[in-house]
Amino acid sequence: MIIRRERPDDVATARAVQAAAFDKGDGEPVEARLLDELRACDGWIPALSLVAERDGEVVGHNVCTRGHIGDVSCVGLGPIGIAPSLQTDGLGSALMHAMIGAADALGEPAIALLGSPDYYSRFGFVPSTTLGIEPPEAAWGEFFQALPLSAWDPSIAGQFRYAAPFEEL
Repeated sequence: MIIRRERPDDVATARAVQAAAFDKGDGEPVEARLLDELRACDGWIPALSLVAERDGEVVGHNVCTRGHIGDVSCVGLGPIGIAPSLQTDGLGSALMHAMIGAADALGEPAIALLGSPDYYSRFGFVPSTTLGIEPPEAAWGEFFQALPLSAWDPSIAGQFRYAAPFEEL
């Protein structure tokens, strides 16, 4: 398996992986449509759209888009999707580690996300409020998390804002 930047010829397959990963049998998952909208917005960061490839086939996809903590630029993670038959093979963890490294190498100060504290804490994510970052929705509580990276400055504080398509969900 390799993890690499998404190429133009990966777009349809990456979308299909996201759709399959979140399929609940009740129509197209919101994550697939969200991915389409993120690709078209000014928050899209091509260097932070990664795929996991196994035997020449894209089997996982992860993306970070431009977000803000107050007036400071950072990134918001998601969606992350793995082909259903491979969801317990460590691909999600590999994509997370690669994304953290890529965002850090680009000088991003933090990654924020909405997800399970039990899962994301293994990568160093903490409840965002412990860093002075308020979630977009107060009800998200401990499920809204952040990971400070090398460029983190403890004076960064305020409410987190995702790229515009997230706000339209």
